Amino acid sequence: MKNAEPHGLAPYASQPGQSRGRRVAEGACPMRNPHQRDRDRIIHSVAFRRLEYKTQVFVNHEGDHYRTRLTHSLEVSQLARGIARNLQLNEDLAEALALAHDLGHTPFGHAGEEGLNAAMSAFGGFDHNAQTIRILTLLEQRYAGFDGLNLTWETLEGIAKHNGPVVGEIPRALNAYPEHVALELDTYAGAEAQVAAIADDIAYNNHDLDDGLRAGFFTLDDLAALPMLGDLLSEIRVEHSGLTTSRQAHEMIRRLISRMVADVIATTRENVARYGVDSADAVRRLGAPLVAFSPEMEQVNRAIKTYLFKHMYRHFRVNRMSSKAKRVMGDLFTFFLAEPGCLPTIWQAQTDGADTARTAETVADFIAGMTDRFALDEHARIFDMRERT
Repeated sequence: MKNAEPHGLAPYASQPGQSRGRRVAEGACPMRNPHQRDRDRIIHSVAFRRLEYKTQVFVNHEGDHYRTRLTHSLEVSQLARGIARNLQLNEDLAEALALAHDLGHTPFGHAGEEGLNAAMSAFGGFDHNAQTIRILTLLEQRYAGFDGLNLTWETLEGIAKHNGPVVGEIPRALNAYPEHVALELDTYAGAEAQVAAIADDIAYNNHDLDDGLRAGFFTLDDLAALPMLGDLLSEIRVEHSGLTTSRQAHEMIRRLISRMVADVIATTRENVARYGVDSADAVRRLGAPLVAFSPEMEQVNRAIKTYLFKHMYRHFRVNRMSSKAKRVMGDLFTFFLAEPGCLPTIWQAQTDGADTARTAETVADFIAGMTDRFALDEHARIFDMRERT
């Protein structure tokens, strides 16, 4: 039986039957095309399960209704599939990229990454996108024939470059991947990776508006001053007078997502016609993103980001938790780097003494893989004499 192939893909889509293959050759799966197989391996990975207890903005214990890395990844996946389907792109590849794009994140969101990057500054720093490649090619150890998940070239390339070409100094974890040169880091990724990236942007802004409203950082009337949001709220209040505040918020976000998605689809179709791209490689060689917002929607997107940065990401409650998170990450790193014998046995085996580069990399892998609650528990076990070790 031949691989299951999607029908009606655009010429500029990544064609599953033309995949550049895997690092370790494998026979074809009779029920799934290569990118469906990638998606399934990602979903069944340990790193994917851990996303349930990794933070977006709020630390895990702060509330059950705030987004986690897992719920965020699922939202990105849903948006990416919809955009890819409308653009006749490889929906399976877009889904795989969306599900995998945050696997390399530390506990405690961006604050955790900043803390680990500072701790690793003498050893090449830490970058969550590069760490995702490290997880997918090395740290996941489930299969008999290879380390990592042995994903297709298209999936690894899309993860490495979904935010654009990797230029200048290559992040430590990506540079350590022997085949990183083959990922053609100086070009843009294929259209499916670009879809996953813009879906990430749409999901991030909209769910942070939702979570910020839930946390009381701002109100709907505060948001009415932002471009497009004020118009959406006026529409909703005219069409549905007497609607509760929470349902107004949901309706505003639902409509904003719909308009952003429609804008991306329309703008990308215009770009396809303008640039005449006729293959996946032509998308990579374009020298600019193919999948994009219109200039008008980009202004809306930037205004929301700016507002969230000021009123949510730098809110004193978030600042306090971020400060705690950075201290936890720094404390754990410093302790294990100096005393690698205190690492779990399986991790100790990968070290070569205190304060070395190899030990630092091992400690970074160990800490980056932690969930929020595990990191807090581990910190208590190590630094609180009353806790059992």
